[in-house]
Amino acid sequence: MSRLFRDVEGGPRCPHGSVVCIGAFDGLHLGHRALVRHTVARARTLGLPAVALSFEPLPREFFARDTVPARLLHPWAKACGLFEMGADQVGLLRFDSRLSALTAEEFVERVLVQRLSAREVWVGPEFRFGNRRSGDLPTLQSLGAMHGFSAGAIEPFLVDDERVSSTAIRSALQTADFAAAERLLGRPYAIGGRVIRGERLGRTLGFPTANLRVPGRTPALLGIFACRVRGLGDEARPAVASLGTRPTVNGVEPLLEVHLFDFDGDLYGRRIDVEFVAKLRDEARFPDLAAMTAQMHRDAAQARDLLSHDQRRAFG
Repeated sequence: MSRLFRDVEGGPRCPHGSVVCIGAFDGLHLGHRALVRHTVARARTLGLPAVALSFEPLPREFFARDTVPARLLHPWAKACGLFEMGADQVGLLRFDSRLSALTAEEFVERVLVQRLSAREVWVGPEFRFGNRRSGDLPTLQSLGAMHGFSAGAIEPFLVDDERVSSTAIRSALQTADFAAAERLLGRPYAIGGRVIRGERLGRTLGFPTANLRVPGRTPALLGIFACRVRGLGDEARPAVASLGTRPTVNGVEPLLEVHLFDFDGDLYGRRIDVEFVAKLRDEARFPDLAAMTAQMHRDAAQARDLLSHDQRRAFG
């Protein structure tokens, strides 16, 4: 049986019981990790599988048709991260009109009881569920008493007296405060994925790039950045990256284009992670490709210098 599932419908996945946590898990920040660790620990104590339950698309993405909130993490990266934290099964339930119409009672019966045979359910602060967000923790506890499972919420996870949340991380990224984002995430903010083929314009201009799709339709940050790339050996490689819609060449869909310094090789199909170190400038429209190329040289020189100084500080 696959450890990843997408459907509400189907037979029992955990016929002997399970311990379940529910959340959006966008970013897999320190608060999310505390919830998953607690769930996994309870599952190991009871000798049951740990199930991390989320939704794709996220409910706020489904309902916000025109103004889609910024997304921190690809669905595949979220699933991989949850497995790495110890989840035995991961549910990325398809959030559509049918799922959004389920009442709190129907969600509990069809997903937690019939699908997962839940014995314990754990959630984060301010948890809401069911049609029109009608259910909360007391609702879940009341329904659990009827169906034979217990439910509880973990305490808010605080860093420097600030509650860790995806919203706070998005705010930090929008202002390019990568140190603040790292404190809340517990790691540097990165976008990972498999390198896709681009239009090869960068190679023509002397700046070959590795291209990645960004999470969701709205990136959490836009502009030109000094970065480090992981996944190409033991050491992170310095790079300069553009994340945006490429207005000079009439781009539309947001794309992450990464130029690795002193690297010559075909990265198509490779999985890499791009860590953001500093923002250099906003994306801009140039009158022609020559002006854009000149600015790319300036960006690359600035990124090299910044990353070199940052590395020297790291080693004292």
